[in-house]
Amino acid sequence: MKLKNVTALIKTLTLTACLLIQFSNFATADQTSSQDTTESNENSYCHSQFDEVLKKFTSDGKVDYKGLTLDRSDLDEYITSLSAVSLKKFNTWSEHEQIAYLINYYNAATIQLIVDNYPVKSIKDLGGFFSSPWKKEFINLFGAKESLDHIEHEILRTRYKEPRVHFALVCASIGCPMLREEAYTGEQLVAQLKDQALKFLSDPDKNYWDPKSRTLYLSPIFKWFAEDFEKQSGVVWAFIYPYFPKEDRKSIQALTNGKPKIRYTNYDWNLNKK
Repeated sequence: MKLKNVTALIKTLTLTACLLIQFSNFATADQTSSQDTTESNENSYCHSQFDEVLKKFTSDGKVDYKGLTLDRSDLDEYITSLSAVSLKKFNTWSEHEQIAYLINYYNAATIQLIVDNYPVKSIKDLGGFFSSPWKKEFINLFGAKESLDHIEHEILRTRYKEPRVHFALVCASIGCPMLREEAYTGEQLVAQLKDQALKFLSDPDKNYWDPKSRTLYLSPIFKWFAEDFEKQSGVVWAFIYPYFPKEDRKSIQALTNGKPKIRYTNYDWNLNKK
């Protein structure tokens, strides 16, 4: 058997095993007792189907939406599997598993929203004068219709003390952090969020240091969600300092004594399409 065929077979078997585990979880979600809570906490949700979608249709943070419109079954099946998770089951998971599930759901649902309306120049075009695509209740979450805003603002920002989710949530725009080419998992979440922070803060189109004017230019994300970063570190700069390029950190410290003047870059709402 050729190596290419073996690789494809392994991927198929892995995905099949993953889906069987998910099916088993759904079937027993409402029968979880206090006796098996510890065991449930040790089980992670399987995101391999979304992982395959991202590896196939994304590169350098951009998405092949046109290709997805022609081959969307994996994306749709993955979102259907997410919607089958009960709140009771969700609450048995570790915090990292919960965050990974919510980030993946947000990103997958956003991609699906674009695919459903493709072609479109910007996600903002999907809203109206009195409406917003982020407030559209099209997500089946824990038995109720919810919005992207609900996942981000009512759950992730409220329930968890993890501002780095802002480097992982992607609203289908160029101005967003780059869409990761793999799904988030509870086991790898800390490393993945750290890597997202490093990549986002080293992207000169969104964040950069100008030593001549002694000004630090940051993405508007740090203005919109300043309170989330300040809760962790007092001021925004203190939070992002460990993730900023090393040479820039040295220059900022030397020229401003660690208290740079901050301005904000323009946010590009154009679609992050390939």
